Amino acid sequence: MHPDREFVSARVLGATGPRADALAVEAPLEVRIGGKAVAVLMRTPGHDDELVAGFLFAEGVIADADELLAVDPVAPNVVEARLSVARRVPAERGFVTSSACGVCGKQSLADLEVRAARVTSPVRVPRSVLQALPAKLRDAQPLFARTGGVHASGLFAPAGELLAVREDVGRHNALDKLVGWALAEGRVPLSTFVLLASGRLSFELVQKAIAAGAPVLAGVGAPSSLAVELAERFGVTLAGFVRADGLNVYAHAERITE
Repeated sequence: MHPDREFVSARVLGATGPRADALAVEAPLEVRIGGKAVAVLMRTPGHDDELVAGFLFAEGVIADADELLAVDPVAPNVVEARLSVARRVPAERGFVTSSACGVCGKQSLADLEVRAARVTSPVRVPRSVLQALPAKLRDAQPLFARTGGVHASGLFAPAGELLAVREDVGRHNALDKLVGWALAEGRVPLSTFVLLASGRLSFELVQKAIAAGAPVLAGVGAPSSLAVELAERFGVTLAGFVRADGLNVYAHAERITE
């Protein structure tokens, strides 16, 4: 394995004999603060600084990019986050944060409570624009094109312009990387933008969107019941099954225009 790369080559057996295949890399990233490990993130290497920034922001450890002074490598797959101030310690996890779940291991549902205000935004998005976004996201996923094994999150302007995309084996990591990029670019809160996820819409994706102040979160897959409940409560427009020929709006449909 090559943990510094986004993919590795593999030799697989098929009906027509051996062939080469590309696999998305999944490797741990231990995040330390003050020399103490606060999380181990199972991620695809690449944009690790953004991943750490987005993760710490979603956890409420930092409030903006200025509070994260640096992300310093201290060993292979180990980084030290140097902060100007630590607003809180990430909620203690009983085990590694896997690429499938960014909130697994937290000790109680109370730890999942969003530490953010209700999202308010005048943004309106035409239905036709929203339905065109998945194709734009797919065209901007080189790692998925090579491996077929990663998720993506994209940030769009309301008129449909693609601003940034991040890929990762974990859907929550892809969004953390994207928010980390937006923090560095001074675009948070994301009150004038649209977020699009390449898969299903989980509770934690909605939570991260709320923390970033995003008024619209869309996905090509289905939302969970808790994701819909959270979006409704915090003022986020939640759209699922977004396709060129249709979409479902589960919360705050007033931001989607005909």
